[in-house]
Amino acid sequence: MDGSDSAVLDESKDTSNHHRAGQIILSSTEMNRQEEEEHLDSSLPDEDDMDHDNLAVLDQVRSRTRSRPGYETIEWKVDDAENPKNWPKSKKHMVTALTSLLVLNSTIGSALPSLAIPFITAYFGIASQEQHVLPISVFLVGYVFGPLIWGPLSEHIGRRNLTLATFSSFTLLTMGCALAPSWPALLVLRFFAGVFAASPIAIVAGILADVFGDARERGRAFGIFMVVTTLGPLISPIISGYTADNIGWRWAFWVNLMFAGATLACVLFLPETYEPVLLERRARRLRAQDPERNKVVAPRELEETDLRQLLSVVLARPLRMLFTEPIVACCCAYLGLVYAVFYMSFQAYPIIYQGLYRLSPGETGLTYLSVAVGAAVALPIFWNWDGVLARAQARDAAWVRREEYRRLPLACIGGPLFVISLFWMGWSARPGVHFVVPLLAGIPFGMGMILIFFAILNYLVDAYEIFAASANAASSTSRSILAVVLPFATTRMFDRLGIAGACSLLGGLLAVMCVIPFIFIWKGEAIRARSKFCVALRERSEKLARRAQERRLRHEREEMREKARVDAQGLQTVEPQEV
Repeated sequence: MDGSDSAVLDESKDTSNHHRAGQIILSSTEMNRQEEEEHLDSSLPDEDDMDHDNLAVLDQVRSRTRSRPGYETIEWKVDDAENPKNWPKSKKHMVTALTSLLVLNSTIGSALPSLAIPFITAYFGIASQEQHVLPISVFLVGYVFGPLIWGPLSEHIGRRNLTLATFSSFTLLTMGCALAPSWPALLVLRFFAGVFAASPIAIVAGILADVFGDARERGRAFGIFMVVTTLGPLISPIISGYTADNIGWRWAFWVNLMFAGATLACVLFLPETYEPVLLERRARRLRAQDPERNKVVAPRELEETDLRQLLSVVLARPLRMLFTEPIVACCCAYLGLVYAVFYMSFQAYPIIYQGLYRLSPGETGLTYLSVAVGAAVALPIFWNWDGVLARAQARDAAWVRREEYRRLPLACIGGPLFVISLFWMGWSARPGVHFVVPLLAGIPFGMGMILIFFAILNYLVDAYEIFAASANAASSTSRSILAVVLPFATTRMFDRLGIAGACSLLGGLLAVMCVIPFIFIWKGEAIRARSKFCVALRERSEKLARRAQERRLRHEREEMREKARVDAQGLQTVEPQEV
């Protein structure tokens, strides 16, 4: 299913008068006739029943559509070359590469000041230990608000232009951080940099859902996205550790600016992927090419969205999903704690490796490479599991039809690994034990974190594919809140509990949370059956499939009647042969 509420796939051949120029054109009369026919079928809910049935939830999360008698609406054909799901693999891979660059820039920016903070605070004369967290925390506060805007907005105005505008702003704000004249100015610039840097995190899930119709291909692309999301913050301490210690803390931001500028030049080649916008462009092109067809419109052009509706429906969608969908709420809570512990490591690692083992800032930055190794190892594990799924689907195995069995087993592996890594690091980091021993705990740390994110975010995309960007925005916002709040307690927690006690406390909390995937595998189907959102999307999918099937059958009947008519005319024109 694509990201449009109105696009209906049609596999019929291009033979009728309405099938022109590689698109499907349905007159308003024909559309009304089809809706009347569907109203007679009580096996599926009708549009008129939305306010009283599970489908009512879709009224709350999409724009109102007005009727225009006499207008013709264009929609995709199954094999339409302009449909992003039908693009060549090379173009899809280009989109994946460009979006990965965007995400890498965004996540590098998030933890960029990490090992430069002692130099920054010394430069501006900041003595308060609590304020040392702020250069990273205010950026993550931007991560809280950004997805609430960019994810839903991309589902309203499209992906490309919004991505270019937000990433250009992020690039300029990064330059502002490099030139910041004061501590308050740096914090303000970091906050707005976080707001605009949140755009790729929120939008890329939607872009991948736009481009990859096949669940397996989409999952593989999403795996790359998740690894890149983790690698960015792990690269940041290496940059800030060496630049701040050798050529000055401002150079950490200058290096990031150079990378962002090069990425911006590449992202100019990112195509639009949002199908409603592409259909609207096609409708405009057809009207410009043939003035007689000035009543050809895209479904998007029939939508009415006022400012009140934009705020109450489009922008509030992630919060609605977070507070009304049990699946989203539980997944966000688990991911939020994992994400917060990850960002707490940017304070914990200096405490362990600089404070206990006396490593330099640059050397401490290199210790994060063990986490990167674990994250990289998780990718082939994910791809191998993807192969297991493909073989099971080829056998039509019953278990593979359930979202929980397809996605969550990886989280059942990753959760315990993540917990083990925290106890390993906490109880091995002590005088007399070589620093390599706790350092190796970073491998299961990175591996477990990535497997958890792989599983749960793919699970959310499978369950809420049409609104993947909004579900991802809810996830990103909630986990950023925890990543902002918990690091304020990191230094005091390690001071009072010690390295072993602090790591054990975090490990114990995550041991409780890691049962969530197991519960979903056990009771997930029942939970989804009680979710109005999941039920509504499933019923809508069934209804659209039935419409497509009815249209195919109608077209086949018309072809048969036309063939019979031509055959009858041929018989009438043939003169009897004399014997």
